[in-house]
Amino acid sequence: MTGGQFMVFGIVVVSTLGWLISSWIRARHGYPIENEWHGHATKADPAADRKIALLETENEKLHGQVSRLEERIAVLERIATDPAERTAREIEKLR
Repeated sequence: MTGGQFMVFGIVVVSTLGWLISSWIRARHGYPIENEWHGHATKADPAADRKIALLETENEKLHGQVSRLEERIAVLERIATDPAERTAREIEKLR
């Protein structure tokens, strides 16, 4: 083989190995394997779709909790940094 042929052969081998390793990693971690001509080679997995829906629901719930906690922290920071007499006046107003 000449230098140019060896270079072409090397590029083909490295590209093929990269594709194989990438596909193996995707399959191992549950990602769909992509097909160059037809998009995704695997059918949609109902269990995976259900898991994604549950995770999205949990994410929304946690986002709401974080928002409420941020509001509470803001109130606590305001109480901690306000002068004592103003805080006392506001507490008396609430009674």
